[in-house]
Amino acid sequence: MAIFVRSLDPKLMPLHPTWRLDTKGKSPMTHVSCSSLLALHAIRLGGFVGTQAVADRFHLPLGLAESHIRDFRERGWISHFRFATDAGWSLTARGRGENEQLLAGELAECGAKSSVEEVYRMFLPLNERLVKACTAWQLTILPDGGMRDNDHDDADHDARILAELESLAQELVPMTTRLTEHLARFSGYDTRFASALSRAVCDPEMIVGTTTDSAHRVWFELHEDLIATLGIDRGAAP
Repeated sequence: MAIFVRSLDPKLMPLHPTWRLDTKGKSPMTHVSCSSLLALHAIRLGGFVGTQAVADRFHLPLGLAESHIRDFRERGWISHFRFATDAGWSLTARGRGENEQLLAGELAECGAKSSVEEVYRMFLPLNERLVKACTAWQLTILPDGGMRDNDHDDADHDARILAELESLAQELVPMTTRLTEHLARFSGYDTRFASALSRAVCDPEMIVGTTTDSAHRVWFELHEDLIATLGIDRGAAP
């Protein structure tokens, strides 16, 4: 089934007439977010992202993402920054507030707050395990108690960490499924995490790298998505 997505705010840029969001395989009760919310939320989740990345995050046509970005900039919701050769968009305080307001309205509309809260409670102990595993992937504890960077020469050590991450990947599947039953925008976290792990044997950066869709980056994004959706302050969140 394919659904035309309409903006919650009629003043926002109209949808590109050829864009449809594929909802094949999802529950008929799944809420499909409007494209303006998705574009703004992509910037929230990415922190500092280019226009193409905004489009790619939720599979929006590039022209539609560009239209929303122009509108967001005019409204003072985003700012453009350049660091050396990198350039991208970040939310302003007003944009963050708008994003949180839209997410709260969407959550109330689809009646999913209790389910998302339950998934978040399930997520927290897994998050502690993820942090420990990522730390172990980066650092090796020496016999004297000191630490050094993990050079990944100890295959058994890395295999144990990957086994723990694989276990987390399995537990992530039903959580993502439950979230997606209510909100289609949560789809893909489990498959992206598993994909990163599958490539980590040949590329260790796929565990904790910051410039790739690494396991840690996918997990961090899910954490941000959960607390943003529930209106939790990250500084106060576990």
